[in-house]
Amino acid sequence: MKKFLLTLTVAAAFQSLSAQEITLDKIYSGYYRGKGIAGITSMKNGENYLVIEPTGIAKYSYKTSQKEGNIVDGQFESYEFSDDESKILLLKGSQPIYRHSFLGVFDVKDLKSGKTLSLNDGKPVQEPRFSPDATKVAFIVDNNIFYQDLNSGKITQVTEHGVKNKVLNGLADWVYEEEFGHARLYEWTKNSNAIVFVKSVETDVPEIYIPIYGKTLYPTEMRYKYPKAGEKNSVVSAHIYLLDGGKKTKVNLDNFKNYYIPNVIQTSKPDEIVLITSQRTQNASDVLKVNTKTGEVKKLFTETDEKWIDTDNVTLEFLDDNSFLWGSERDGNRHLYWYDQDGKLKKQVTKGNWEVTDYYGFNPKSKEIYVQTTEKGSINKVVSKVNIENGKSQLISNAEGNNSANFSKNYNYFIETSSTAAKPYTFVLKDGNGKTVKELQNNNDQLQKLKSDNFTEKEFITIPNNAGDQMNAWIIKPKNFDKNKKYPLFMFQYSGPGSQQVANSWDNGNGIWFEMLAQKGYIVACVDGRGTGYKGAKFKKVTYMNLGKYEIEDQITAAKWFGNQSYIDKSRIGMFGWSFGGYMTSLAMTKGADVFKMGIAVAPVTNWRYYDSVYTERFLRTPQENPDGYDKNSPTEYANLLKGKFLLIHGTADDNVHFQNSMEFSEALIQNKKQFDFMAYPDKNHGIYGGQTRPQLYQKMTDFILENL
Repeated sequence: MKKFLLTLTVAAAFQSLSAQEITLDKIYSGYYRGKGIAGITSMKNGENYLVIEPTGIAKYSYKTSQKEGNIVDGQFESYEFSDDESKILLLKGSQPIYRHSFLGVFDVKDLKSGKTLSLNDGKPVQEPRFSPDATKVAFIVDNNIFYQDLNSGKITQVTEHGVKNKVLNGLADWVYEEEFGHARLYEWTKNSNAIVFVKSVETDVPEIYIPIYGKTLYPTEMRYKYPKAGEKNSVVSAHIYLLDGGKKTKVNLDNFKNYYIPNVIQTSKPDEIVLITSQRTQNASDVLKVNTKTGEVKKLFTETDEKWIDTDNVTLEFLDDNSFLWGSERDGNRHLYWYDQDGKLKKQVTKGNWEVTDYYGFNPKSKEIYVQTTEKGSINKVVSKVNIENGKSQLISNAEGNNSANFSKNYNYFIETSSTAAKPYTFVLKDGNGKTVKELQNNNDQLQKLKSDNFTEKEFITIPNNAGDQMNAWIIKPKNFDKNKKYPLFMFQYSGPGSQQVANSWDNGNGIWFEMLAQKGYIVACVDGRGTGYKGAKFKKVTYMNLGKYEIEDQITAAKWFGNQSYIDKSRIGMFGWSFGGYMTSLAMTKGADVFKMGIAVAPVTNWRYYDSVYTERFLRTPQENPDGYDKNSPTEYANLLKGKFLLIHGTADDNVHFQNSMEFSEALIQNKKQFDFMAYPDKNHGIYGGQTRPQLYQKMTDFILENL
């Protein structure tokens, strides 16, 4: 489950707008739209980088920051180089399937000869990937793996028996894609001699049926396999395909954890692949090395945790000598550990009461790794380089805000993308020590428009909970804030495991809507309570087996704390949330009915029994093992407590959090004779967008707030 925020889509160019206030019309016209740089990729020489521009894939010099022309002309959605940069894979058009998966039409251009080959004869494919020697591209069609020889154009079928809703080869099923975070489950070996893939048999996985209304006389159906908590999952197995002879061999995983196989990873050795596997409880994962010549499997090590492992957030990076870096929370914070090629721990590389949030690469010359961390506070993300041998660290980004980096291949330069809650995104070219070379792009125009319309900056504070923790929070006050007045409070949160909403970063989404609400006389606030991320494993994992219990306690505590402030009207406190945040809002309006006057829950889970197996069981185990963890934290159990004004919103074609959740909660409210408002969005998925859907949705929510808070 991932958070959903307001996306600022562009309806048309915006003209002649009145100043001095933020409006939904301005938001949805694109008036406040920010600018960015798309598709930044360093070339192997470390002296040039590429970006996607309207006219093609443009080449720039790091040293001069000047454009040196296009390496390919045309309009493309994305691109990917072969390892030797002799060829480029170009996405010309795509059609989304689920969160990460899509059907795409691709060309392969040979940059030496200038010749272009249409992959799969121009027909759509999924998950194409160059072989390391750049002579072939593997891809998936109709749940089977193929590869195409780029010299002859010949297409070879690798797997058979792929059938929708039955067998998938090299492709994640719905729950793998959603909860492990990627759609591709195959990989080439480094020598291009073999493909290792995961086969998923989902025949026994229960199927969900979703009506699609459209404009037909009879609704059609969307059907797909969706394993809910405690139900059967796909039966997975790993296989080796040898290109020489076309022989396929099943990898024997009987002696290892093999319920899930979330990751297939290429190592630095020619005939080797690593599989990361997990048991169903997701509190232990095996890291397995597979010899693709012999089929032999060797366990490098097992990662364990008394609660859960973030199986959706794996960091495993192989260095040139086949030693590797591994991300783990074993010391209470997420840090990097260095192992030799046989799985023996060499050392812990990063240490401290902070977390590594991203890994960018390793410079073998300087022996330094490049990472993003929270070492300057949990609401900030900064970029550092750390010597892998002596642990010496140097901050090379801004010291506050949200900073990320895209490095040149030789690590002599990087492009820093940065923002704060008060400053939109800037793109700055820096040298390897963090010295600014040139600002490439800023969003001063966006900020000036907002300031002209009375934008106010967020204030960051901490609020105590009943367990003795200090919870991060932000607050937006009206421009003409008067401490002697009392204001209604509108609280936003998401609250899901490991998430973060209280961050010192620019919010191009709901943030501008929140500014609009502040201009209408509301104080808007957000609190990250127990269960959220970047404050250590203990704070995050206290919710284990009781998902929702401590999270809603902390939101109620925060609302009471705000209500005790002289400038807050404690009789006028409301809450809004989407997805997990909608679940929390539903609990706030029932378990917290004496505190919250109004709530808006969008696409909420209302009973974890209805959500998918991988996500839910990671935090709750199965309903068979932990029935109270499911039922005692479900808002349907507390429907009789509803008092305030409640708006429930859901898309009927939500493939993630099924419409069923809101239907069950509605029935519970009805049977308790509770009055509430409900809005269904026909054929809309978890994001609820398309056409004029978002403007209508946010106008409806705005009106509901103005009328009831």
